[in-house]
Amino acid sequence: MVGVSDGQTSGQAPAAGESRVGQPVLSVALAAMMDEVHAHSGAVYLLAPDQPVLEMAVMAGLPRAFAAPWERVGLSAPIPVAEAVRERRLVWVGGEEDMARRYPRIAVVLPYPFALAAVPVATAATVYGSVFVTWPGSHPPELSDWEREHLTSACDRLARRLERAARANRPPRREPDLLAAPPLTGVAGTLGTVEAARMVARLPYGLISLDLHGRIAFANEAAGELLGKPVGELLGTQPWASVPWLNDPMYEDRYRAALISQHITSFVALRPPGTWLSFRLYPSTTGLSVRISRARAVAELARDTARSGDAGPARLVTISTVLSLAGALTEAAGVEDVVQLVADEIAPAVGSTALVMLGSRGGRLHVLGHRGYADPHVVERFHGVPVSERTPGTQALSSGVPGFYDSQEQLERVYPRRQEASDGFAAWAYLPLIASGRPVGTCVLAYGEPHVFPPEERAVLTSLGGLIAQALERAQLYDAKHRLAHGLQEALLPRSLARLPGLEAAARYVPATHGMEIGGDFYDLVPARPLPAAVIGDVQGHNVTAAGLMGQIRTGVRAYTTVGQPPQEVMRGTNRLLIDLGADLFASCLYLRLDPAHGRAVMSRAGHPPPLLRRPDGKVRVLDLAGGPLLGIDASATYPTTQVSIAPGSVLVLYTDGLVESPGVDIEDSLADLGELLTETGDLPLDLLADELVRHSPAARQRGDDVAVLLLRALGER
Repeated sequence: MVGVSDGQTSGQAPAAGESRVGQPVLSVALAAMMDEVHAHSGAVYLLAPDQPVLEMAVMAGLPRAFAAPWERVGLSAPIPVAEAVRERRLVWVGGEEDMARRYPRIAVVLPYPFALAAVPVATAATVYGSVFVTWPGSHPPELSDWEREHLTSACDRLARRLERAARANRPPRREPDLLAAPPLTGVAGTLGTVEAARMVARLPYGLISLDLHGRIAFANEAAGELLGKPVGELLGTQPWASVPWLNDPMYEDRYRAALISQHITSFVALRPPGTWLSFRLYPSTTGLSVRISRARAVAELARDTARSGDAGPARLVTISTVLSLAGALTEAAGVEDVVQLVADEIAPAVGSTALVMLGSRGGRLHVLGHRGYADPHVVERFHGVPVSERTPGTQALSSGVPGFYDSQEQLERVYPRRQEASDGFAAWAYLPLIASGRPVGTCVLAYGEPHVFPPEERAVLTSLGGLIAQALERAQLYDAKHRLAHGLQEALLPRSLARLPGLEAAARYVPATHGMEIGGDFYDLVPARPLPAAVIGDVQGHNVTAAGLMGQIRTGVRAYTTVGQPPQEVMRGTNRLLIDLGADLFASCLYLRLDPAHGRAVMSRAGHPPPLLRRPDGKVRVLDLAGGPLLGIDASATYPTTQVSIAPGSVLVLYTDGLVESPGVDIEDSLADLGELLTETGDLPLDLLADELVRHSPAARQRGDDVAVLLLRALGER
């Protein structure tokens, strides 16, 4: 039995609400252009009205799904069609390595051997859009002069036609895509003669025909038997959708690779429980012919491997693997995270056993991180090497061209001096890390055995280099902001607590994990005369503005305390200061004037959480203090005071809301838990007690808000 599917229209209808006006100008121009230069796919983009966006108007040669991520692209996008418009010039990409190096985002989705040219469609005065066309991977790496002339001339002619249409108020619209003609509906019509159909039916191996969308248009009986499906159920379906054990992205990837590259491709697949099948794909511009046979050699190898316990063949990095790795890279925050992720995810996927991540600073290389080297001192030879010196790492960094060295001998032929500094490995890939058009470093992947880098693997590694570069650039920016935040926080908080007679003190600050890890929580001890003071507060926000305002409030409190103002006036003055600064931010604050010699403290509160007092007998109570509104709200607000006894041995716990407030937990329950912990641990040295309070706080562990804690223990008069 031989099956042939019903014919299906391969072109797309115009979008809803759109009507074609006159002749299909775009598709005719695109088809003629592709025919002139022997390209096998292409598309026309039009500039959207009043938007810096290119929209695909028609595609030819391949299903639109192949270019789905780029149906609408911004003019600033790092892809050839947008670059051609921005720079008003032809953009040429000579192959998969060139694509991976210059446009890694495209190479990640389409890691196949093909060449591409993008040309602007523009007159001297107006840009209408752009065109791209592609050739199989067999195209020479350079665009010939006649191809360049044909493409630019054709786009110029199209631009003039669009100019005339615009003057006639006939704007171009999206047109049906151009694909190969649908298959014929009869066996004889498809195969030429009935006898030819009988011949195919007698063949011992399977034959199927796929259209450009990957749908089965023909299958012989042997194909149905090998795939385990009746031929009637296969027709009109995609093999990876209708055959469960072919439902793997790798197999669909081979179909895409064959169509785009126009190269014969093949793969083997295991049909459960233990039959290996070989699939060989023969592409053309109208679809694919697929031969299916039993892969006896693979089956024997699998049996031998199972008996010997040896590892199987090296893992193939497919498009799904690359996309998974790309997703993982987006989760890396700092530089160390990037290094660790490359070591855990990317290096094993490509068979590498060690890596070094290099950056450049001050004209010299410096090591950002490394993994897999038995002797870390070996890595030190990279550190401090001038970028001008000719080494594999500096060459990749300065030229932007990756270096692949299959063996020690090959590397030493290019860089003879490296004989003096062997690192114990046998093959290397030096990947330039280029982000935002500038070099940010080099990733060195080392292999324990000699390793041949075929073109497809080189393209994948180069694409991964582009993704690593983007992650590394983000990570370096994050680390710089992190250092800035911590430096600013350290500058604004006291480096050490002042020593006060009759008191012992300890403090902790834990930044939130979101934002810049910098916030407005603050604390201070002021050794003023006649009585010292303590203050803790929280400016809303987790950013530089909040931190800067916190520093001004802390300075204001110190100034008012130093001149001898009473607690209520210190609070009133600080409130007016905050309003006068016009920052539109509020702050909570708790201020204490301390008199340990007489065992008392006078406190004033501005919307701040109440302090806890642990008495010498271990009992804990929450101090219900009088107070006023948050600072920065009402210029006429008053802040009454409360006097509290603090006998020798008592511990005062001052804190910000980040210690006790967390989603779904009642504040009263949090205070009760904090009180119980203070009862149990209050006799510890203050530094240990501060650590315990922070460590046991669920809110502090979540780090959704900054946490500041200031502990004071009354020692009595000394």
